[in-house]
Amino acid sequence: MKKLVLASNNAGKLREFSALLATVDFEVLPQAHFNVPEAEEPHGTFVENAIAKARHAAKLTGLPALADDSGICVEALGGAPGVYSARFAALGSNEPKSDARNNEKLIADLKDKRDRRAHYYCILVFVRHADDPQPIIAEGEWWGEIVDKPRGANGFGYDPYFWLPEFGCTAAELASEKKNAISHRGIALARLMERLTSRR
Repeated sequence: MKKLVLASNNAGKLREFSALLATVDFEVLPQAHFNVPEAEEPHGTFVENAIAKARHAAKLTGLPALADDSGICVEALGGAPGVYSARFAALGSNEPKSDARNNEKLIADLKDKRDRRAHYYCILVFVRHADDPQPIIAEGEWWGEIVDKPRGANGFGYDPYFWLPEFGCTAAELASEKKNAISHRGIALARLMERLTSRR
């Protein structure tokens, strides 16, 4: 298996990427395995943050790197929380990231909103090395609606509140294999794999 550093310490993302990339002979190792600190994410767009994270991990490990930047974009909130999804409730404070507080804030912000449409967005960036002039970039979107009450124990982040009308359940109620196949990350990864295999 080829080694690949994942520019993240998120256990949920590591599980998803490891399962998906094992099918194409990549062993995914989190950047924490190499004592790589998290990269700064100062940018206002998903793609700029993902490129910065991938180059940071590749530079400090000497390995090919995969980074994602993803989040949930809610129509009634003008696309928020967007790139701030992981730290939505902690913006402007020194509080640690918290899925529970993020979800509480999202539901509170939507209290009087009728439009509950939302989508998860994922951008993946693969670099062969830190100075790769041609990073492979792939994106995916996954549409649903935000519900007020959490349902399901699978997944992470906003999954218990992300309702999928076509399945009649939240993302947190899907089996992992199903979620990996249809999620924003699964869609982006399928597109990335197409690009990786065509590059050879």
